[in-house]
Amino acid sequence: MRLPLPQFLSDNRQPNHIAEVIETSTTEFLAQCLEPEELNFPVMPPFGSWVKARDEESGNKIYGIVTYATTSPIDSVHRARALGLSLTDLREQQPQIFAMLKTEFRAAIVGFETPENSVNGNGQHLGKIYQYLPPRPPQIHQGVYQCQPQEIIHFSDKIDFLRILLQVKNSPPEALVAASIREIYLLRKADRDWLVKVGRTLSILLKDDYDRLQYILSQVTL
Repeated sequence: MRLPLPQFLSDNRQPNHIAEVIETSTTEFLAQCLEPEELNFPVMPPFGSWVKARDEESGNKIYGIVTYATTSPIDSVHRARALGLSLTDLREQQPQIFAMLKTEFRAAIVGFETPENSVNGNGQHLGKIYQYLPPRPPQIHQGVYQCQPQEIIHFSDKIDFLRILLQVKNSPPEALVAASIREIYLLRKADRDWLVKVGRTLSILLKDDYDRLQYILSQVTL
């Protein structure tokens, strides 16, 4: 029988509430995905996808981009082993497996939004965006949410955050930049003017390293 922690109960959980901060620092945070209500693995956010959390002290909404995700046993001593069962068979024969695994992800902090025009830092009204590291990261045990499309579009009106992504250490920076651009380009319905601006900015940041630039832009497809 699964015994989820009280904060993991989904009765009052918002649909885009996917995780909780379990480690935090100035430049990134580590989050553990919340357990789903049914017997299943937690949903792992895609590489390069956009998430948000809050700094309770200031009310700032902190934006991050997923740089790494993993599913592993809660018991760090024993590794998972192959069972040769389908997901349906696991539910029927080994339901305890789902309670013995955890899914975690790291997110690089790329900027923040001030709370003047937002509701609890998580509403539909959009505040002023700053594309540099916030004064404080989200506190531990804060909820982590998937960003809404309008938030991502609003944040990406400026593209200074690309400089931060190119300096990420725990992930291939070119692949990370490409993944984040690809999602924005899709949300912006293939806005070529925006993509041209991205290409020009990357050319400057990469110091005219056209091989790296071509590698990134070649992955931006619909």
